Amino acid sequence: MLEGMGREDMRAGDADREAVAETLKAALNEGRLDLHEYDERLQQTYAAKTFRDLEGLTTDLPGTVPVQRAQVAPQQPMAPAAGPTPGSEVGEMRKPSGAPWLASYGGVILVCVLIWGVTSLASGEFNYFWPAWMLIPFIFGVVGRFGNRGR
Repeated sequence: MLEGMGREDMRAGDADREAVAETLKAALNEGRLDLHEYDERLQQTYAAKTFRDLEGLTTDLPGTVPVQRAQVAPQQPMAPAAGPTPGSEVGEMRKPSGAPWLASYGGVILVCVLIWGVTSLASGEFNYFWPAWMLIPFIFGVVGRFGNRGR
C-alpha cells in the first residue's frame, strides 16, 4: 500500500512542521514575509497533515543566506586583558574611584534649586525651599562615602 504512495502524500511529523516554521521565521527576519503573511503561513504549517501541505508554504521563499555571504559581520571576541593591575589580585573586581553619582545627583539638585529660584522670582516672594528634601539623601551619601574611606 505504501509502495504507490509518494512522499507528498505521507503524513508529516512534528519535526517536519518545526523545520518549516523555522524557515518561515528566517524569512520573516529577512523581510521576505510581513507579519500577517507569516502568521497565516504559520497557522497552515501547524495544521498541515502531509508533506504536500508543507511544501506549498515555502516554495516561493529562497533559502536562507549562508554565513559566508551575510552582510552582517560576526562579532569578534574581546581581547583578553593584558594582566592584573599592580596592587590587585587575579579575579578581584576593582571599584571605580570617586563617586560618579555625586556629580549626577548634584546636577539634579542644582536644577531643582534653579526651578525654585525662578518660581520664587516670578511670584515676587520666597516660596517654600522644597529642594532641601533633595539634599537629605545627598548629604547621607557624601557622609557615607567619605566615612568609609578607611575600610
